[in-house]
Amino acid sequence: MTKVLIVLYYWPPAGGPGVQRWLKFVKYLPDFGYEPIVFAPENPFYPLQDAELLKEVPNQVKVVKYPIREPYSLAKIFNKRQTQTLSSGIISEKDKQGFIEKLLLFIRGNLFIPDARVGWVKPATKFLESYLKENNISKVITTGPPHSLHLIGLALKRKCNITWFADFRDPWTHIGYHKDLFLLPASQKRHERLETTVLQQADAIITTSYGTAEEFKNKSRRPIRVITNGYDGDIKKQITLKKDKFILAHVGSLLTNRNPKNLWQALAELRQENDKFLEYFELQLSGKVSEEVVKSIVESGLSDCLINKGYVSVKKAFRFMYEAHLLTLIEINSPQHASIIPGKLFAYLKAQRPILAIGPQNWDVNKIFEQVGYEPAFEYTEKAKIKAYIRNQFNGFLQGKTNFNSTNKIEDFHRRNLTRNLASFLNEQE
Repeated sequence: MTKVLIVLYYWPPAGGPGVQRWLKFVKYLPDFGYEPIVFAPENPFYPLQDAELLKEVPNQVKVVKYPIREPYSLAKIFNKRQTQTLSSGIISEKDKQGFIEKLLLFIRGNLFIPDARVGWVKPATKFLESYLKENNISKVITTGPPHSLHLIGLALKRKCNITWFADFRDPWTHIGYHKDLFLLPASQKRHERLETTVLQQADAIITTSYGTAEEFKNKSRRPIRVITNGYDGDIKKQITLKKDKFILAHVGSLLTNRNPKNLWQALAELRQENDKFLEYFELQLSGKVSEEVVKSIVESGLSDCLINKGYVSVKKAFRFMYEAHLLTLIEINSPQHASIIPGKLFAYLKAQRPILAIGPQNWDVNKIFEQVGYEPAFEYTEKAKIKAYIRNQFNGFLQGKTNFNSTNKIEDFHRRNLTRNLASFLNEQE
């Protein structure tokens, strides 16, 4: 088998969606002639952890770890809670940010470019120079964020005879939170220069969304392939819904700007207009939720039907999906986020539930929905349509209908089939 080194930051016991992509690729790559070797930090700062994911690491995979020094451990000395919140991606609205949060954001944006893990680049590169030669490895994949890991690939490309693939799970300079980092003009230009250099020097580029691929085509002539995230395991044929409640569930983080107030208002109106909806409805959140989102829900009059479970393991998250009657998929309402396809989408598809998706115009998610036969996403302003859709789903619940969606169109998004696509792309670049 051909060896391939995968340089990553998020690896079990890290929780959250970032770890799932390469955990599953590593699982299936040997089926297609590749021996994956994982290179990960020895002592990372993971704001979210899920120890159950350790059980999913294949026994045969080799994991090489190397120490990392990063500023989050130092920042915790000053404000542990704020540090964990920011490292989870939750940023307060600007008019509600205190001095410490603004200072941490400024430091993060201007002193650590492209991100807080940039201090790992030089020591990791030095170690890997020898490791690649000693183990006869000629293919390297770096995956970001954190995008500083692509600088490891860039350095190895310049120093070693390798074929380098840069995998972008999210955009770089066009990611929505960049505008929240108080970037100085010089810092913004440095981000852009680094991004351009990576895109032009990598032998090939992988993205998780169509919009990001189109953006990068304007910055690089390197081969680019879209390989989305996906789902794993068999589709359950018999799934028991909770019958005593009509559950609308959201699984995953709800950041400050991922706050569809029209949805909360539509739900409140349905409760006021329909005694049955008032009796049966339950809003269930699983994952990191910002205080601003919780406040909006409470102010809409939904506090008595809100179940906020906080961050849960992947196993529990799937159980909550299966118990729900309607799953919500929410993305920040900005053009920069139109190319974001949340990883939870594919878990939702596996759960066979109707999906109430709310996001920006021209959202890449609609391309997935079109492919699998789901209704398109709603925009934030479409309260009447959102309300009508929920009412229709609720009426089905009252009639005892189990509204499972067909699954025969989602097989392309099984992790094994996605890994076949990845292996094919690796084979093409020699």
